[in-house]
Order: sequence, then structure tokens, then C-alpha cells
Amino acid sequence: MSIKATSKKPLFGNRRSHALNATRHMQKLNMQNVTLEDGTKVKMTTREAKKYKKDMKEKEDKVSL
Repeated sequence: MSIKATSKKPLFGNRRSHALNATRHMQKLNMQNVTLEDGTKVKMTTREAKKYKKDMKEKEDKVSL
């Protein structure tokens, strides 16, 4: 089971028809399962996962230099 590691919430707004009827609409987060280097599975957004992956690559590059 994955641990949810983000504090972000869904985005709410209105859908508008041509008659200007307002219907509540929710945009959910793009949550992905990511396995960290220590083997734990975490649910995070794709933006956070991309940032994590980039940071790990930079960290490896610094160690190899």
C-alpha cells in the first residue's frame, strides 16, 4: 500500500454552458505511485515525482564527480 505524501487538494471551478448555467466541477490531482530509493512506495503528484527524480539524478551526478 502506498503512503500519500502530498498535501495538495483538488481544484474546484464551474463549467459554463451557453445558457450560462454554472455546474460545479472538480479537477483531481494526477497522483502516481513512486518507489523511493529506500524501497518505500509513496503516492505523489507527477510534478513532485518529476522534481524528485531530477533531484536524485543531480545528487548522483555530484557524487560521481
